[in-house]
Amino acid sequence: MSANANIPQKTTAAFFIQSALSFGVSIVGVGIGIAYLPVDAWMRAFLGLGLLYTVTSAFTLAKVIRDQQESVSVVQRVDQARLDRILTEHDPFRTAP
Repeated sequence: MSANANIPQKTTAAFFIQSALSFGVSIVGVGIGIAYLPVDAWMRAFLGLGLLYTVTSAFTLAKVIRDQQESVSVVQRVDQARLDRILTEHDPFRTAP
């Protein structure tokens, strides 16, 4: 395994901007759609709360997945460092005491 195999790749600024704009456009579009639905105000409020709940739960899920991935990555790096230390300290020509 190469030393750079576990280093996460950074996203580009263009991809970040595209993702942020896409998120903003989708939220505004659905919000406008809910606002102009030909239904009672309480139905619009229910749909708005449903949209808000969906967005917040998606952010929470993304954070949990990221945290899980980071913890696995840290464990793998620690294990790799231990293995590297054992290999550098090993002397195959040393005689047993």
